[in-house]
Amino acid sequence: MNKHAAFKTLVTDVERGDLAFPTSARVAMQVQQALNDADCDMATAARLVQAEPLLAARVVSMANSVAFNRSGREVTEVKTAVTRLGFKTVRSLAAALVTRQMAGVAGSDAEQQLAARLWEHTTHVASLAHVLARRVTHVDPDTAMFAGIVHEVGGFYLLSRGNDFPGLLDGGFDEWMDSGEMEVGRAVLKMLLVPEPVQQAVDAYFEGLLEIPSATLGDTLMLAEQLAPVRSPLHRRECDE
Repeated sequence: MNKHAAFKTLVTDVERGDLAFPTSARVAMQVQQALNDADCDMATAARLVQAEPLLAARVVSMANSVAFNRSGREVTEVKTAVTRLGFKTVRSLAAALVTRQMAGVAGSDAEQQLAARLWEHTTHVASLAHVLARRVTHVDPDTAMFAGIVHEVGGFYLLSRGNDFPGLLDGGFDEWMDSGEMEVGRAVLKMLLVPEPVQQAVDAYFEGLLEIPSATLGDTLMLAEQLAPVRSPLHRRECDE
């Protein structure tokens, strides 16, 4: 099949809002959008988080983790948990939920295996980006983690649409790596209202422009991608098989 034509169709579908998300992912997207608004207050953020049980549970759980609960006082409700974590961390958790839910949309067993592998890769990149931001590039660690979470969101969308385009996921992913990843990824990131600095960082990752010494958010993402112990299953060329 003509994979390049299929990618253009995917981009068109994204641009006109033709995306199917589970309810939990839609609520998480609303949380992301609200937290991007400078006028959003803590009460509003907490109310939105409470509307999605999976996200609320994750927020409270992280607020009680060793990293955020240095006082030893356990949090039992969402508003205090959001206050303790801060908007950037909650936004990253919401993005992770959206991405994970997209992974769950994949249809066939083969697609689900690819999605599971891609999610494993994504979590490694996000964690490494957070560490590299603190120790190497000195950009905001939470933003770096967020960039790591969303950098493969176009790939998850590709897998969720595999059944609509027979043959799209067959063989290697040469066409995806050469152009589809950038075209579809940009469209999905824009649709999700991902902040512009993060979109620019993912663009730098798509283009592969790593600067030495590394000092930008894009550099952080590329370094994390290179160091990830699990390779993206969508970065497999025909000649690798």
